Amino acid sequence: MRRISLLVALLIVGKFSFAQQYTKYVNPFIGTGGHGHTYPGATVPFGMVQLSPDNGTQGWDWCSGYHYSDSVIAGFSHTHLSGTGIGDLADISVMPTVSLLDTAKIREKFSHANEKASPGYYSVLLDKSKIKVELTASKNVGWHRYTFPAAEIATIRFDLGFAINWDAPVETYIKIENDSTVVGYRKSKGWSSDQWVYFAARLSKKVIGFSMAKNGVASGYKTERGKDIKASLIFKTQDNEQVLMKVAISSANIEGAVKALDAEKGWNFDQARKNAEQAWEKELSKIAVQGTDKDKTIFYTALYHAYCAPTTFSDLNGNYKGPNGQINQAKGFTNYTTFSLWDTFRAANPLYTITQSERVPDFINSFLAFYDQSGLLPVWPLVGSETNCMTGYHAVPVIADAILKGFGGFDKEKAFEAMKKSSMQNIRGTDAYRQYKYLPQDKHGWSVTITLEYAYDDWCIAQVAKKLGKTEDYKVYMERAGYYANLFDKSTGFMRARTSDGNWISNFDPYYSEHDERGQYIEGNAWQHSWFVPQDPQGLIKLFGSKAAFTAKLDSLFKVSSEMTGENKSPDVSGFIGQYAHGNEPSHHIAYLYNYAGQSWKSQQRVREIMSSMYSNKPDGLSGNEDCGQMSAWYIMSAMGIYPVNPASGVYVFGSPVLNEAKISVAGGKSFTIKAVNNSKENVYIQSVTLNGKPYTKTYITHNQLLKGGVLVFNMGKTPNKKFGVAATDVPPSNQ
Repeated sequence: MRRISLLVALLIVGKFSFAQQYTKYVNPFIGTGGHGHTYPGATVPFGMVQLSPDNGTQGWDWCSGYHYSDSVIAGFSHTHLSGTGIGDLADISVMPTVSLLDTAKIREKFSHANEKASPGYYSVLLDKSKIKVELTASKNVGWHRYTFPAAEIATIRFDLGFAINWDAPVETYIKIENDSTVVGYRKSKGWSSDQWVYFAARLSKKVIGFSMAKNGVASGYKTERGKDIKASLIFKTQDNEQVLMKVAISSANIEGAVKALDAEKGWNFDQARKNAEQAWEKELSKIAVQGTDKDKTIFYTALYHAYCAPTTFSDLNGNYKGPNGQINQAKGFTNYTTFSLWDTFRAANPLYTITQSERVPDFINSFLAFYDQSGLLPVWPLVGSETNCMTGYHAVPVIADAILKGFGGFDKEKAFEAMKKSSMQNIRGTDAYRQYKYLPQDKHGWSVTITLEYAYDDWCIAQVAKKLGKTEDYKVYMERAGYYANLFDKSTGFMRARTSDGNWISNFDPYYSEHDERGQYIEGNAWQHSWFVPQDPQGLIKLFGSKAAFTAKLDSLFKVSSEMTGENKSPDVSGFIGQYAHGNEPSHHIAYLYNYAGQSWKSQQRVREIMSSMYSNKPDGLSGNEDCGQMSAWYIMSAMGIYPVNPASGVYVFGSPVLNEAKISVAGGKSFTIKAVNNSKENVYIQSVTLNGKPYTKTYITHNQLLKGGVLVFNMGKTPNKKFGVAATDVPPSNQ
C-alpha cells in the first residue's frame, strides 16, 4: 500500500513538474528596460486586466507605466499597454500604505532584489512601509494580496486621477458601497480619445473608516464625482497580516464589473495565481521547443509577450464601449481591442492563425463590429476609440489572411465590403493615392510609406476578390497593387517621394529621417522603407534591373553607416545593422528577401545574426518597442526557421532556425515539427531540407502544409550551400 502511495505521489510530482516546464522559461522583465516598453505585472493570455506597477514617471520609455531603470512605485493599476510607443491606460490605480494621505502623491522606493515576476504573478516589497505586494489576475479581475506590518492606520488608496504621459482623467467617480466594497469609474482622454473604465472592488477585511478627496480637497462623503477623486480605505493590521482585494473592470458599466467580481468566488489567492499560471501553460505548450536554456527563455518570453495583446474588451454580459460612443454588445463572440495593426499584421497575426485559431474569428468579428459602429475598419483601435495611429489600412491583410486560409465564423461578404470601404475612403491620403496612382508628398506626408503600404493592402483585397469570385474587383485592386513602382527611382535604387506634378522631391538623402508627418517615410528613411513590396518581390527585383543589382543593394543595406541624418530623427528606429533597423517593424521582412533572388544562404546568415544580436535574456533584451507582440512574433517565427514575408500569402519563407526542434500543435490534434540537425552558433547555413522524410528543395512551406502535420528537417552546416533554393521553381512565390 505504501509503495502504491509512493508511486501516486511521484506521478503527482511529475505531473506538477510537467505543468511548469514552459512558464518557468518566461522572464517578464525582458523588454522592461531599453526601449522595449513592456510591463512586468500580472495578466492572463489576451486578458482584460493587466495589473502592474507604475513608477509615476513621465516619458517615452515609461509608455507601459514601468521602466527597469526606475526605483520608485506610485501605484498598481489595472490596464497597461505592452510595448507601444505611446503611453496611455494605467486605469484604476491603487496603493497600500501605513499612513493616511488624502491628496498627496504616494511614492515608495523598491529594490529589484525584492521584486519577482512570472506569468500571471508579480510581487515586490515596498521599502519604507515594508508592505509586501503580490498580484495575480484572471481575465476580468485583478487580485491583490498585501502583507502588512502592524499598523494602527493601514490603508488602500484608490487614485482615479493618476495618469501617465498622454492620458488625462476627464471624469472620475467613487462610491463606498459598504465596509468592504467600492465601485466607480474613470473616464479619460489621451491616445484613446474617449476611454471608460468601470470597476468594482471588494476587500477580504472590513474597513473601519474611509477618507475621500475631490480635486485635491478632502471630503467626508461616501460618494464623489469629479476630475480627480481619491478614496482611502482604512483598517488596522497586525504584523504579517494579509489583506486581499479583488478588482473587476468593465468598459460598459458598473454592473458588468460587479458581475465579474461576483464570479470570482472565495479568497484563495494562491489558487487564482495557479489558475493564471495554468492558462499561460496551456498557451505556451502549443509550441514545444528544444534548445539551450537561454534560447528557450527568449523564445517562451517572446511567446508570452505575443499573447499579452490583443486584449479582451467585452465584459461578462458581452457589453463594451464602442467607437460610436455607445454601449454595444458582442453577440456570439468576444470583442477584443488593443490591435497594433501597423506592427502585428506582419508576423503576430499570421502566428495567431497557427496557434490561436479559435480566437481568429473573434478578432475579425471585432474589426467588423468596429466597422458597423464607425463606418470604417480599425487602424489602431484602443479601448473603444480609433487612434488612427500609423499608416496603411492594415486590418485588411489580417482579414485577408483569415479568409485565404479558410477561416470561418464571420461574414466574408461583409468583410470584403468593409475592406473596400477602407480603400475608398477620402481621408489619410487615400483619395490622392487613387487619383495619382501614388500619394504625392505635397498632398500628404509620409507619402512613400503610405503608397507602398496601400499598394500591399490593395493586393490583399485583390486576393480576397479572387477567392470570392469578384473578377472586376480583382482586376481593379491588382492594378492598384502595382502602384509601388511609381515611386521607384532606378538612378538611386530607392523608393522616393514625388509631388503631384510628377517630379521627385529634391535634395534626396536616403539616410534622412523626419519623425513627424512632414517626413516622406514614417519612422525611418529610404534605406528602411524602400523594400516594402512583400506582395511582389520579383517585381521589385525587376525594377533594379537584375538579381545581381537587387542583392548588391540589399548587401549594402547591412554594411553602410548606421547613422541617420536629420534634426528630428525618429526615436523608434533602433537596433541597427548598417541601415537595417530591427527595432522598428518596417525592417522585419527584409533579411528574408535574399530567398527571392536565389541567395537564401544570405538570408540564413543575416537572420541568425539578428537573432543573436537583437534579443537577450535581460531587461533591455529587445532592440525596440515590443509593439503588442510583433517584435516577439518575429523571433518566434524566425527561431523556428520560418517567416511570413507576405503576411497574407500563407507562405512561410526559410531563414535559419536557432532552436534544435519546435513541435507546433495544430488543429485536429496534429503537430508539425521543425528540426535543425547539426545546429549550433557556427552552423547557421542550411545544407539540405527534408519534408516528411523526402528531399525538399523549396525555400518555403505553406500554411496548408503546416496544418497537415509532419516533420520538416533542416540539415545545418558551417559553410553556405549556394546551390540550395536557386531554381526558379524553388524560390518563394511572388504576386500570386
